[in-house]
Amino acid sequence: MRSPLQIRFLTETQSYAGPELSPHWILGRTRIEGSALIAFTGSCHVKTEHLVDWEDRLGQDFIRAESMLHFLGEFFGVSLESGVWLQRTLVGIAKDVLTDLLPGWSGRLVRDGDDLFIDQIIDQKKLSVSVVAPSIASVLLHFAINIDSAGAPVAAIGLKDLLNGQKESAFIPIFATKVLERIQAEWASVSRACVKIRPVV
Repeated sequence: MRSPLQIRFLTETQSYAGPELSPHWILGRTRIEGSALIAFTGSCHVKTEHLVDWEDRLGQDFIRAESMLHFLGEFFGVSLESGVWLQRTLVGIAKDVLTDLLPGWSGRLVRDGDDLFIDQIIDQKKLSVSVVAPSIASVLLHFAINIDSAGAPVAAIGLKDLLNGQKESAFIPIFATKVLERIQAEWASVSRACVKIRPVV
């Protein structure tokens, strides 16, 4: 059976600039060995030269936000395609958890591929960013949800705009932990499904 997915929410702030999406960064930062998904809050400024999506890089794009909730993952023994499916599952789980915790926004929270948006009357505002990339040792994932979208290069919105007076400091750890626990449970469920079925011959 595939080894368990290890999860952790980091209480200390950590900025994200792009180089963090590298093999064994999580090991060096947390001493977690093996496949892992961690979450932390911090600013985000990814310059064009640090983007790994060629469409964005050729378009001279960049990513910026005053504060984001970052999910950073490294997965061993999986293909890039499996990593993309894992990414989509994670984004879907984040949408479900937000809907559970902020039911007033459920009708306006939209997932499009690997991104979350808030529907406005005449347009959409981007709530998240996400990418999956292969490394020499693993598959890497970064998924981040705006907390304060100030400085974003596109029409964006953040969790602080959705909380309606709730304290971010109280909401974020609960939200992040629920997302981490649900994706860990999905990982375990998939691992079990792979070993409990009789082969068809």
